[in-house]
Amino acid sequence: METEEVYGLFITWLKQSWYGVPRPEEALPLIRARYTKEEAALLTGISFTPKPLEELAVLKEMSPERLQEMLDRLARKGLVYRDEKKGSLRYGLNDIFFGMRTFGWPGRTDETSRAVAPPANHYWEHGFLDPWEPVREKGLRVLPIGETIKDTREVRPYEDVVRLLDSFNYFVVTICPCKHIKNLDPNEPNCPYPAEVCLHFDKLGHYIVDNGLGREITRQETEEILKKSAEAGLVHGISNQQEGIDTICNCDPCCCMWFSALYKMKHAGSLTPSNYRVRTEPRICLGCGLCVKRCPMKALHLENHPDATNKKGVAAVLDPEMCIGCGVCVYKCKSQSLKLEQREAVHDPPRTGRDFAMQFMMDHQAAQARSDGKS
Repeated sequence: METEEVYGLFITWLKQSWYGVPRPEEALPLIRARYTKEEAALLTGISFTPKPLEELAVLKEMSPERLQEMLDRLARKGLVYRDEKKGSLRYGLNDIFFGMRTFGWPGRTDETSRAVAPPANHYWEHGFLDPWEPVREKGLRVLPIGETIKDTREVRPYEDVVRLLDSFNYFVVTICPCKHIKNLDPNEPNCPYPAEVCLHFDKLGHYIVDNGLGREITRQETEEILKKSAEAGLVHGISNQQEGIDTICNCDPCCCMWFSALYKMKHAGSLTPSNYRVRTEPRICLGCGLCVKRCPMKALHLENHPDATNKKGVAAVLDPEMCIGCGVCVYKCKSQSLKLEQREAVHDPPRTGRDFAMQFMMDHQAAQARSDGKS
């Protein structure tokens, strides 16, 4: 079979996943760099939901031993999900969205990885993020920095970092894929923020460590990474669901895909906001402008204010529509003139990952219906 036909069939198969393949003509250079012709042929037809090795061996007309060897290698590349259920090995094809993350996690800098980065960056800004434009629930939801919430009596479980960490048994850290893909590309400026800051837990964490995509850490190390990220001005971004949370990313405004969607692709939002919003107190503001520099959403600015008591006569003023409630500004405010307060309207994320996927599909269908109505 000719090479173009192999990749064409593979892209057609990838389109069957929940995420599909946005703008496949733009995705093709990335797919050719990420998958060999032989890998694309083997993975075409492999279910996105993990299936028993024996079932896949029948599908591919191969011995289980030979197929396991090949799929294990692809799991180490992050192209295949591998787990075990009731003593049976199972494998599933990673969709293109998950595959973009697994590529960056191990932080590899070999020749193959360097070849993948430029087409990955190009696709990032030319189609890959298109599906997120019309949806209300983004892939990550803001997790407020714990120390910035003064009144913790009504903090919901999925916004309480201490309770969240208490619920996990296995802790893992990986390289941030957003930063790594940028840093590998000679056409992109190096990201100044710390890179090994993506946290994963339990089942996903085991998959990552078992396949050499990250490393196991302790609960204490996890807390230290969260603190280091808060100090650096990174935004905690958590799996956007109430149950089955498996990830806390620490997102920076220059490389993170969600901020790229806002600033470069001009989407309406970045991460899904938390249930908190900053409140300013001009009377005690020092007018130093540190909060303005740290805010990833450009939601704060300094202006002359009648209540300001500092020598400059200026105070921080908030654009409430832009605030995502991350607490990055509050965390470093020397005067304590900034506080996180719960929004009047509380918005809960989808209950499970399945509920999230259903909401994602419903938003796309609604957007398509609106588009059809205009045409």
